[in-house]
Amino acid sequence: SPEGDDAEKASQAVVEKIKGALGDGVEYRRVEVVGPQVSGELVEDGILAVLVSVALMLLYIWFRFEWQFSLGAVVALVHDVLATIALFCLLQIEFNLQSIAALLTIVGYSMNDTVIVFDRVRENLRKYKKMDLAALIDLSVNQTLSRTVMTSGTTLLALLALYIFGGEVIRGFTFAMIFGIFIGTYSSIFIAGPVLLAVGVSRDATTGGLGGVSKEKVSGEA
Repeated sequence: SPEGDDAEKASQAVVEKIKGALGDGVEYRRVEVVGPQVSGELVEDGILAVLVSVALMLLYIWFRFEWQFSLGAVVALVHDVLATIALFCLLQIEFNLQSIAALLTIVGYSMNDTVIVFDRVRENLRKYKKMDLAALIDLSVNQTLSRTVMTSGTTLLALLALYIFGGEVIRGFTFAMIFGIFIGTYSSIFIAGPVLLAVGVSRDATTGGLGGVSKEKVSGEA
């Protein structure tokens, strides 16, 4: 096909330039060309992987807690993914498979922070029966804040080292991860909790999820 011939000519031209720069003593074992159709399919598969991971996270939170918790978690996850993609578009950074891998990692990291907060909310719902839901969520966030900040801080130090010394190959991945650490920490504190407050939550769910036994529902007006 014409596209295949053009790709072959382009690869040969690149190889000739490399030979001219490195000399004839270098052995070229394999030359691969990834066309636009193949790269497009890879990006589509990566986006599908992100969507599937978000859906599985929703089910996990639903079974572990209640559907109100899963709604708050998924809103936070979608916020993190869209914010990261928007940053790439704003700064005109190449969006490739490394970026997809970074998005998947950000989803998992943000979910971990959100689960920590929600687990404390559920614990406090059982402990403080008469506390207003807004005050209870605020208390839960404050109780887990030091852990969240320290975990994010140590991860951020490692990512900064990778960004500075890791080379150009993984720089896009580490840049997305650094931004994801900030945005994921923000969403687990300032988005997941308010969404939970807006929809309300059953106070006496003993097992959570589909098996939860709900006796009293509280909301922001309680």
